[in-house]
Amino acid sequence: MPALFIILIIVGVILFGFSFFVAALKFLLWVGLIILVIGIIGWIWRTLVGRR
Repeated sequence: MPALFIILIIVGVILFGFSFFVAALKFLLWVGLIILVIGIIGWIWRTLVGRR
């Protein structure tokens, strides 16, 4: 029985850490998406204003 509890604790700690990793990945995905959109808007702005 104690071995089962040790395994459950280890699995729980791994899943708990993995949930933070996934949350960080989601945050970085949104940050990357925002930076990409700003870059695209800046590129379009430069091409439209630069052609005058």
